[in-house]
Amino acid sequence: MIKVEHIGIAVKDLQTSILCYERLLDTCCYKRETVAGESVETAFFRQGETKIELLVDLKPDGVINRFIERKGEGIHHIAFQTADIRAEMARLTAAGFRVLDPEPRIGADNKWVCFLHPKETGGVLIELCQDRE
Repeated sequence: MIKVEHIGIAVKDLQTSILCYERLLDTCCYKRETVAGESVETAFFRQGETKIELLVDLKPDGVINRFIERKGEGIHHIAFQTADIRAEMARLTAAGFRVLDPEPRIGADNKWVCFLHPKETGGVLIELCQDRE
């Protein structure tokens, strides 16, 4: 793993949250994107080398809404940049972590992504990501 690439935050209202984070970080949202495969809309902020990703569900019964129902709005995941996502998936599987995705899938911000089960990571959902060529 190279670095923390972004922190994903689950929100109920994207526009309200964008305004909040623009005030908080004193910077503008630089990108909004719908990720059809995940049924979410995202908004990105950059602070130094790290990005903040706000996520809102597009489906009432989607994964972000279920997360918010259980835990409330807040940090949903931490994403780590990798140079070779498949090699990192294999390494982590061999180390005893449960990789939730059998293959990398297309995520936001032109990335390949996969997730690790939070039961093996101290309750934190971990995302691995790699830039798509």
